[in-house]
Amino acid sequence: MTHIVDRRLNGKNKSAVNRERFLRRYRQHIKKAVADAVQRRSITDIERGESVSIPSRDIQEPIFRHGQGGRREIVHPGNREYVTGDTLPKPQGGGAGQGGGQASPDGEGMDEFAFQITQEEFLDFLFDDLELPNLARKRLKDTETFKYVRAGYSTQGVPARLDVVRSLRGAHARRLSLGGARRRKLKELEEQLAELLAARAEPDAAFSKEDQIQVLEDEIARLKGNLKRIPFIDEIDLRYRQHRKEPQPATSAVMFCLMDVSGSMTQMHKDIAKRFFILLYLFLKKNYKKIDVVFIRHHTSAKEVDEEEFFYSRETGGTIVSSALKLMKKIVEARYSPAEWNIYAAQASDGDNWNDDSPVCGKLLKDGILPLVQYFAYVEITPQDHQMLWYEYEKIMEERPHSFAMQQIADAGEIYPVFRHLFERKAA
Repeated sequence: MTHIVDRRLNGKNKSAVNRERFLRRYRQHIKKAVADAVQRRSITDIERGESVSIPSRDIQEPIFRHGQGGRREIVHPGNREYVTGDTLPKPQGGGAGQGGGQASPDGEGMDEFAFQITQEEFLDFLFDDLELPNLARKRLKDTETFKYVRAGYSTQGVPARLDVVRSLRGAHARRLSLGGARRRKLKELEEQLAELLAARAEPDAAFSKEDQIQVLEDEIARLKGNLKRIPFIDEIDLRYRQHRKEPQPATSAVMFCLMDVSGSMTQMHKDIAKRFFILLYLFLKKNYKKIDVVFIRHHTSAKEVDEEEFFYSRETGGTIVSSALKLMKKIVEARYSPAEWNIYAAQASDGDNWNDDSPVCGKLLKDGILPLVQYFAYVEITPQDHQMLWYEYEKIMEERPHSFAMQQIADAGEIYPVFRHLFERKAA
């Protein structure tokens, strides 16, 4: 049986195999630490690694110890609580100190084990068990990386790329082509010489062709010399493998962020929406090489803005949600063809909208937006009861459960659970 030992080292000269085994063993502790980090971190440092602590009781190895067993004859001082013949129970563990913790039986203790996971490992655990709905690799475009592919052979190159087999095959073909006529001629002359030698060897035969034999022998010797002078391998026989740099295509996606900035959206609502958008962006970045992000903010009118204005502008007003959906549809038709781009959209709002505009939003989303996108997620950031917009979107979710999802977020602690629920791996 063949055993393969992977001795590759990671960047810190530690065994990568041992580290992977360690991460698998303490997977639950790491996932809990990552989930806690998402809730307490700010958005700007969401991509860095994380320090994980494991309680010492979870890393202890089982060992055998000698306990206070057997029969013991000891004289104990008496008191008013015990009398002769009482059985004293064995003490359980060590005594507790004033700090409230349990003391070690041998006077020694151990702190919790702490280690650091990298940014890549942090994101892997962050998005564990999640998947992009309707993940489709449509058209490959915007090449950013390259790979080398074989492109035939050349008579010039570096020795490292010399193809020995093809070179020897070419040399053999060259020797056959250059010496073919000479070998045929040599074979004919050798047959003639053999006939003459056979005739001369016959007894009682008068032979007078000694000069002809000499001429044949000289010609045969000359032809054999010519064949020997044909080189076994020549410089023109060498063949080198050629490689050309070929563009490696990368998949592309566009992420639309729609946010309500009306007067009812407080800074707390905007902060929760910002965290949700960042999670979605990091999630998409793990599945696509190139991602475009389009920010659309709206009150009574919608506008495409940059990230700074999207999150920090103080402009407010009433609420007409359909204006953002119309602008998104217009941008998709103008710049992001569904045949070339994987389109995702996330909408954050407190649910407040004009009652006569909510049916317009439902129709526009169902007939105009969903046929163009891979997935549309709506989060309503409010602890209060749902409003008209929620009920209109609820009808769409019943009809299009694979391309549309909606959830309610009451506080910042629910961002990650809601995100996981929206993008959890669906059963086949």
